[in-house]
Amino acid sequence: MTSEVKTVSGSGIPLVGNDIDTDRIIPARFLRCVTFDGLGEHAFEDDRKALAGKHPFDQPQYKGANILVVNRNFGCGSSREHAPQAISKWGIQALIGESFAEIFFGNCVAMGIPCVTMDPEKVKEIQQILTNNPQAGVSINLETMQVLCGDFSASISIDRGARNMFISGTWDACGQLVANAARIRETAMQLPYVGWSNLAAG
Repeated sequence: MTSEVKTVSGSGIPLVGNDIDTDRIIPARFLRCVTFDGLGEHAFEDDRKALAGKHPFDQPQYKGANILVVNRNFGCGSSREHAPQAISKWGIQALIGESFAEIFFGNCVAMGIPCVTMDPEKVKEIQQILTNNPQAGVSINLETMQVLCGDFSASISIDRGARNMFISGTWDACGQLVANAARIRETAMQLPYVGWSNLAAG
């Protein structure tokens, strides 16, 4: 299936700090949007303004990077889906971290964005590698459960159910519905209450 997510490769952005909550990822004033389009440009907006160009998302050496490397309890706070949506719209396709808030993790799974964890010291090591060499290639492999970055390699962890969903492509609920449209119609036709409205109209 085209929805399968077995590997994510590219370059990484090191974002150092624990307990980065969803309000920092996307400030509350941007939650009034009708669609998620355009949220990417506002990712970490207040943090970026405060750091006056020194935030990793504003540094040119990380432009185009698609893997975000974070620390402990990333995505904590409110359950807003806008947070992973903003990160996704920025261009992030996977996250590596020490740990993730449960609801943030679940929202990412529903969007096809793997959030894998590593030993804290290994996370700090890969963050330092990316700080020293922003062009270092990063590869996450959900089949071998390994992260590679140059000469660096480490084992990763992810919830078993989420891993199976990524590898099989079943994380994509909408895709599953579209792929099984004929079977859904067939099942619907066998349900007596589906035709009630037609009987009432007659």
